[in-house]
Amino acid sequence: MADYQEYRRRVLRKRWRRRFMATALLLLLLLVGAIGMLWKSLHREQRPSGVGQNTILQEVTQDNTWNTASYAVARQLTVQTLADSAATALDFRMAALPKSSTAVGKEWFNDVSFVGDSLTQGMQLYEEGMQNAMFCAYKGVGPNVIVNGTTCKRADGVTEVPLEALTAQQPRAIYVLLGTNVLGRDTDYSSFLTYYRLMLDMLSQTLPNAKIYVQSITPVRPEVCQKSGHEGLNRDRLCQINNELAAIALEKNCYFLNLWEVLADENGNISLRGEANITEQLELAAAAHNNGGIVVVEVEKLVQGGTIPANEVAIHGFMVDYVVVGDPKYTRQCLAYEGYRGEMCGAQKIPVSEVAPAPFDIRKIIARRCSFEIKAGQLVNLGLGVPDLVGKILAEEGCADAITLSIESGVLGGVTLGGTLLGGTINPEAIYKMPDIFDIYDGGGIDAGFLGAAEIDAMGNVNVSKFAGRVVGPGGFINITQNAKKVCFAGTFTAGKSQIEIQDGKLHIVKDGGNIKFKKSLEQVTYSGEYAAETGQEALYVTERAVFQLTPKGIMLTEIAPGVDLQKDILDKMEFKPLIADELKVMDARIFLDQKMGLTL
Repeated sequence: MADYQEYRRRVLRKRWRRRFMATALLLLLLLVGAIGMLWKSLHREQRPSGVGQNTILQEVTQDNTWNTASYAVARQLTVQTLADSAATALDFRMAALPKSSTAVGKEWFNDVSFVGDSLTQGMQLYEEGMQNAMFCAYKGVGPNVIVNGTTCKRADGVTEVPLEALTAQQPRAIYVLLGTNVLGRDTDYSSFLTYYRLMLDMLSQTLPNAKIYVQSITPVRPEVCQKSGHEGLNRDRLCQINNELAAIALEKNCYFLNLWEVLADENGNISLRGEANITEQLELAAAAHNNGGIVVVEVEKLVQGGTIPANEVAIHGFMVDYVVVGDPKYTRQCLAYEGYRGEMCGAQKIPVSEVAPAPFDIRKIIARRCSFEIKAGQLVNLGLGVPDLVGKILAEEGCADAITLSIESGVLGGVTLGGTLLGGTINPEAIYKMPDIFDIYDGGGIDAGFLGAAEIDAMGNVNVSKFAGRVVGPGGFINITQNAKKVCFAGTFTAGKSQIEIQDGKLHIVKDGGNIKFKKSLEQVTYSGEYAAETGQEALYVTERAVFQLTPKGIMLTEIAPGVDLQKDILDKMEFKPLIADELKVMDARIFLDQKMGLTL
């Protein structure tokens, strides 16, 4: 019995100790909570002074959401529009991007201000940064600091209130990069977005003449995201938040700069999102890799591995041996000029009115006549030379949206570019790979094709592949001409240096080109007029002074330009006499006037 009593006393002592420890722990937790609440109330961030009452925040509510007191939007929503007032914004990022397509140097930023955290400080401190720009950059800050008028410390130790500093600077433009420091925890980010909206309103109200650029939050290395306190910086979440920021930029009539626009990551994955064309990059890389070759890719930027979205990786890193970051002055989007044009790769759209009209010359005359052969709703292919002007003509006449233009490079839609820019368009609607666009062509998807012609004979045969002692090759000419429902061969009547003037709506041939293009025999047949006549394909041959139509008996002259002499200017400049229509027409007078034609499709 004594043993039992001793055992019972031990059990009771253990039970008492457990209860004491639990009670003490509870009291300690309550004490810590009370201290935390007291500290929070004593260190609450100050609200801004001198700011309108329409941007004042109330305290945090119990459910951790933010309320706004008498909040009013400073700017109304404005969407970029085309000349015909039709909205061009297809998504937030596109609508919020700047219109400018001209590359700028660092001196352009000498009268702008950068607002941000330590990432922005680096632009000021590093040798390759923006030392001559103005900065309001502070370590560890978020948009709430701007809104609440909190005093911040600069990298040089000077303290200031950000909004007051910006007011003193009076910048032409403001670039904002904030969010990394306040989004680490994987919690609701609605308060961050609310503060961001209020911050943009305050900046707009304080500096109404300054353009505001919202910069996307930059990618974070995967290993950093795995650390405690940084879980909320994972790629998927930041992409979602960046989409929200783009929407806010659009809402506040600000510009949006997507800093995720990259070309390659450190794993060798290659993105082509900034390219105007997607040709055979993948096929070439695969061919070299699979046959023991070495694949070297020159890129504009190198970013952290895993930050390029999977659907934007055009060439996977397993095929890439070396990645070379090119010098900006040698890294070109196209051959025509240095720099980058977002409107050529779908990153942004510009009003069609900003596209320079084609000069009023004989090439424009030919392209204008070709445009009469297009109908609304058609898929139209444009080739090299005079045909590439057809797209500009349609844009000038306000008809570009009535059809879908295509180029064998793989671009669909938009306004075509000529010369060394051929292969790209302004405001493309889709950018396919070249092999894919030819699948559409070979399947008979083209309604009308407009192509050049070096030589033409009496039966309507065309040579573009071998002439004047040169082997040029056909390219995609055969695929297009054999499968299009209608073809128009467009070019000057003669080749060589000439002087042809357009005066008073008439064509005056002062000096003709020395090389005849309408020949008895061709050096090589690239397009068979005879076969086309057998299959019933419609074919036209359009020049500045004459229009011919394919018939089963050969080409027939159907139209001549006003002011030209049939015998002297046409028949005498041909090696054969064509068929002549019984009712020979004069080409439409509108074509020869330096004004809009009033074209309708």
